[in-house]
Amino acid sequence: RVCICDSVFWFARLHLRLAHGWFTLVYPQAAPEYAHSIRLDGDIILGGLFPVHSRGDRGTPCGELKKEKGIHRLEAMMFAIDLINKDPELLPNITLGARILDTCSRDTYALEQSLTFVQALIERDGSDVRCANGDPPIFTKPDKIVGVIGAAASSVSIMVANILRLFKIPQISYASTAPELSDNTRYDFFSRVVPPDSYQAQAMMDIVTAMEWNYVSTLASEGNYGESGVEAFIQISRETGGVCIAQSLKIPREPRPGEFDKIIRRLLETSNARAIIMFANEDDIRRVLDAAKRNNQTGHFLWVGSDSWGSKISPVIGQERVAEGAITILPKRASVDAFDRYFRSRSLSNNRRNVWFAEFWEENFNCKLGMHGKRPGSLKKCTGLEKVGRDSSYEQEGKVQFVMDAVYAMAHALHRMHRELCYGYPGLCPRMANNIDGKELLGHIRAVSFNGSAGTPVVFNENGDAPGRYDIFQYQITNRSTAEYRVIGSWTNKLHLKVEAMRWRTGDPSLPASVCSIPCRAGERKKVVKGVPCCWHCERCEGYHYQASEFTCELCPYEMRPDVNRTGCVPIPIIKLEWHSPWAIVPVFISMLGIIATSFVIVTFVRYNDTPIVRASGREMSYVLLTGIFLCYAITFLMIATPDVGVCSFRRIFLGLGMCFSYAALLTKTNRIHRIFEQGKKSVTAPRFISPASQLVITFSLISVQLLGVFVWFAVDPPHTVVDYGEQRTQDPTSARGVLKCDISDLSLICSLGYSILLMVTCTVYAIKTRGVPETFNEAKPIGFTMYTTCIIWLAFIPIFFGTSQSAERMYIQTTTLTISLSLSASVSLGMLYMPKVYIILFHPEQNVPKRKRSFKAIVTAATMSGKLTQKGGDRPNGEVKTELCESMETNSE
Repeated sequence: RVCICDSVFWFARLHLRLAHGWFTLVYPQAAPEYAHSIRLDGDIILGGLFPVHSRGDRGTPCGELKKEKGIHRLEAMMFAIDLINKDPELLPNITLGARILDTCSRDTYALEQSLTFVQALIERDGSDVRCANGDPPIFTKPDKIVGVIGAAASSVSIMVANILRLFKIPQISYASTAPELSDNTRYDFFSRVVPPDSYQAQAMMDIVTAMEWNYVSTLASEGNYGESGVEAFIQISRETGGVCIAQSLKIPREPRPGEFDKIIRRLLETSNARAIIMFANEDDIRRVLDAAKRNNQTGHFLWVGSDSWGSKISPVIGQERVAEGAITILPKRASVDAFDRYFRSRSLSNNRRNVWFAEFWEENFNCKLGMHGKRPGSLKKCTGLEKVGRDSSYEQEGKVQFVMDAVYAMAHALHRMHRELCYGYPGLCPRMANNIDGKELLGHIRAVSFNGSAGTPVVFNENGDAPGRYDIFQYQITNRSTAEYRVIGSWTNKLHLKVEAMRWRTGDPSLPASVCSIPCRAGERKKVVKGVPCCWHCERCEGYHYQASEFTCELCPYEMRPDVNRTGCVPIPIIKLEWHSPWAIVPVFISMLGIIATSFVIVTFVRYNDTPIVRASGREMSYVLLTGIFLCYAITFLMIATPDVGVCSFRRIFLGLGMCFSYAALLTKTNRIHRIFEQGKKSVTAPRFISPASQLVITFSLISVQLLGVFVWFAVDPPHTVVDYGEQRTQDPTSARGVLKCDISDLSLICSLGYSILLMVTCTVYAIKTRGVPETFNEAKPIGFTMYTTCIIWLAFIPIFFGTSQSAERMYIQTTTLTISLSLSASVSLGMLYMPKVYIILFHPEQNVPKRKRSFKAIVTAATMSGKLTQKGGDRPNGEVKTELCESMETNSE
């Protein structure tokens, strides 16, 4: 924009044509064209933005020179361009040039400077501009910038990116890490070779997760770096879950006295949150550690520092103990040896292309270059023979690697574009010489993949971000009391942590805790505190509930119970009445004695079948009665046997059948006696159906009713086994048992025994009616006593049986009660009706002899004259009158 005229300064009106219309920008321009920039000629020109100077004081845009962050970095760009131009494989026959500007570490100033990059794309209107002599101005052709390397600060990159995207100029930063630059909708032409802070926050989150910490606090220095870093960490914690933020504190830019002590006290309010995530500058880190030391909290906090802490010594000097165990993060970086050789060889004579190198020379060697030197004061004069690294300290600036990678990324993208548009054409073909499409170049930038200057791969994701690559350090104190940072892992999209290499102040190899609540034990669910998902109370899964998940207890299926740990369900053990149980031993013993006694009676009766005593007892009915007594004893074994379909079937049949046999026979006998004596009062004719055959028919008719009922029961509800889990379902699941039993309900049992009980009650009624018959004349009295005793037994049975229906020992009590009641009933009948007869048969055979027979009329008359015969009957042998009666009736019935 040099006007070939006498004016030193002029105003140019530039018309920028945007998608939404035109606007005019008017700004002053200095006559010396490249006073604050470096220009390298080339076929393709790249722009460069570097903080050569710091931010100036009020009124001045630029301040002091930045030797490392400014000069080192811009020299790295020029060095990379030199290497590319010498490389026969990369952009052959094409020379890269550069236009490098100073941002002065100020975003507004950088925006002004960056307008230089878009001059070639701005339409000029010089119609109203004239030189002093009236001639129109002659405009120099501006350099066409195809891509920009920079800037350093995120705030500068954000400002510049908003302009460059309007003109579709791709931009690759070497140091900007703000997460917002990853927004591809706002900064679509922006890329970077350094990972964004969101990756750093993700790496720190992965460290926290690997350490099994779920309750942490954050601490940030006020400003973009600290606040955005903490914000990214908190956002990741919300998205991934599992980590809660106890407190999020901010360190003011200008902290007041006691501010750091206050911060430590606030952190201690949530003392369980021992891990502190720090995004703070060096000074703030040092003062936080000092405050922790003053408050006697050495060893309490677990520091996790960002790259601002990294592996720096300055924050921990004199505070080694309180910083011990701190985990810090630092982007992977490497020193480029070739650049070290290049930079050490730079001098005033061979580096005239760098317009700021003379200023650097004065600053670096603390000398003055002649009268026009920029350093005031009476300093020594520079000789020009000084040497970098020999006469001054030198250490390669940390971002040199990334500056070179950014330049190489642009070169590789141009190389791919050239191979696509100008294949086989030496140098630039017309398609690239006239206009390099920025959008197309951006596509090639995002697609590059190569090994950078330090040997690490350079790639970009869809947002233009480089992959995160970090080294993980821990500040450790060795046995010799020497403190140092040791690499304990790395992060490259995934954490690789060597837990075994970590050391803690306590010396305990186990990981220190930073949790709000300790993990719940097995069988306990978490009851989360409202609003704090990492804090909870542990509640035991009670009763028949088990731990279905981390937060819920569920009820086990009815046939199952919780296991020992209450983490699952196991089948409830199934039990039955065992033979060795005391509940079974007693009734079995009684039953066996009864069976032996009954068998003995039966054998005795069979052996003396034709003797008067046996015949007088009614042989047929006695055998039926003895069969019923035997079945009453035998049912005990069926009631204790392991239930199955066969056992259950026999239970149904024989449970009431034994009693039915017994009481049907006794009812028939008592009914016969009653009818005989009732008939004798009216007539001397014998009543009907008193013969043995008739008695058997009556007895079996009564028994058939029981059998018919059982068969109907079989048809309606076939026998089967069930496991009753409710009978012994105790409050304590460990005591719960399933009872294997036949499917016979209490109601069914009562119905089965009900008919027999009806027979028993009826028999008792007849026994009462025949109580007036003299005891010397028949079995009425013994039968009566038998029935009275039996009723008492069963009246006692009912409350015991049904009163224990809610007991945990219900199966044992009811089975034992039922079997013993049956055995006692049988024993009463056996003892009162047959033992006296057996005694006479075996021990008094002289009384077991036949007597003369008399007519039925004479017998009945004798029986009715009981008052007169009492004394007489007492003088006669026992059973004589009774025998006469029975024998006479038996004879008459024949």
